[in-house]
Amino acid sequence: MSFRFLGIRYAPQPQRFGYPTLFKGSGESVSALEYGSQCFQWGSGSEDCLFLNIWTPYLPNPNKKTNKKTLRPVAFWIHGGAFIGGTANDATFDGANMASRGDMVVVAINYRVSALGFLALNDGVTNGNYGLADQITALDWVRQHIHHFGGDPDRITIFGQSAGAASVRALIASPKSVGKFSNAIMLSNLGGIHYGTTYSRYYTIEEQVAVAANQLLEATGCSNAASQVECLRQVPASTLSTFTDVRFLVVDGTYLTSRELPLDKGKRYPVNLMMGITRDDGAPFVSYPQTTNRTEYLASVDLPNVPLKLFPQPNTGNGTRDVFWGASRIATDGIFRCADQATAFAGLSNNRFDKVYYYEFDRTYQPGGWPELDLCNAPRSAKFPHGDPSKDYLRCHSGELYYVFGNLHRQGLPMRDDGDLPFEQFVTDSFVSFIRTGDPNPDEAYLRAKGYTETLKQLKISGTWKPSVKGRYSLRVFDYPKSRMEPFRDIQQCEALGLGLGYYM
Repeated sequence: MSFRFLGIRYAPQPQRFGYPTLFKGSGESVSALEYGSQCFQWGSGSEDCLFLNIWTPYLPNPNKKTNKKTLRPVAFWIHGGAFIGGTANDATFDGANMASRGDMVVVAINYRVSALGFLALNDGVTNGNYGLADQITALDWVRQHIHHFGGDPDRITIFGQSAGAASVRALIASPKSVGKFSNAIMLSNLGGIHYGTTYSRYYTIEEQVAVAANQLLEATGCSNAASQVECLRQVPASTLSTFTDVRFLVVDGTYLTSRELPLDKGKRYPVNLMMGITRDDGAPFVSYPQTTNRTEYLASVDLPNVPLKLFPQPNTGNGTRDVFWGASRIATDGIFRCADQATAFAGLSNNRFDKVYYYEFDRTYQPGGWPELDLCNAPRSAKFPHGDPSKDYLRCHSGELYYVFGNLHRQGLPMRDDGDLPFEQFVTDSFVSFIRTGDPNPDEAYLRAKGYTETLKQLKISGTWKPSVKGRYSLRVFDYPKSRMEPFRDIQQCEALGLGLGYYM
């Protein structure tokens, strides 16, 4: 029960390695019935790709002055994809169900990725962060126009997963986006060690050039050109998109002015914050072992050889599986859990945030196509041909997305047991509540008015989601048949990794 407007341009095609400008309109009628092109990635797409999609349950009368009291809150979605891929057109996060169930407006945006979105050079002009600038320009477009689609420009929640969560973190830090949103949700933000470091701790331009850009310049023959950027503007986009190491947010002095989100003592950020991970978020970020030797395997995947007593592994008789299962916890702590818990701790301890709603998913439904790791799927049996979520499996990266957007049915996916649907409804309603009010505890009167009886049941069973505040740090465990509150997890393990709660202090 929602209207959809697809492929709406928010910026003209920018010059390659140039910053976007807000689209002012062409004076012509255009169709909003089909998605716009995805941004160029992996050899396909277009450089003319700065489009967004809108789902809304309510359209004001265009011939009357808009009554602000009738405008709905707005959810502004930033896709993941490691800053090298992804698109707002992905059906996994189609916003129709969220818009309808939550009586809110959902926006999903494209932004430039890979070298086309993030290349920086030592020329004083080509300063990178074009993809981040795209996001801010899209936010500006939404603030200017979303009231025509029933949305309130003063009640915008930015939310994103993985690289999208890293984008949310950067937008909180960016002086260019101050005051443009009121709530923020980071789903599976990366940080800490290994692959995750640069998503939360930014390179200088010089560091990015040394680590990534120089290789691109050499491979394209542009290293010694009179103008490196003009040389690269002549290189086919399909060639540039293959340089997936050029994906880093950088301190450019305009869009980002600090090496990381400032969490030391300072002025309170004017946003309500919700954040969290899946229980085994890091599992897909290490390759499956070819050996049963733990020490040898950890070295091969660039993970620290931390004490086995802190990171025990199962003993099922399947040696490689057991080694991988144990290593997945190291990867999850090192790349996700520790840095994110430390973010909440520092932000609260230093009064940057009044409260943080922190969570972990102990029940997931893995999207198809990635990471194609069977351990991320609930075990199948004759009784549970689609998987039994009550059994143990890895709750992997991206496994919460179908639930958050309420899209299991829309994707044509089977319910694995009697819990998938009520759990999906409870999760969607919790995220929607935060987007609507800054508090993820759904209003019971709203639930009764809408007939959301299953969420009412889950709310009574699971109790109130209490936020972390200064001096009290806890998380909501999303699970079925009962979600619950727990203290922050793996405190001792994070200390052993050098990523304790004081990591950002």
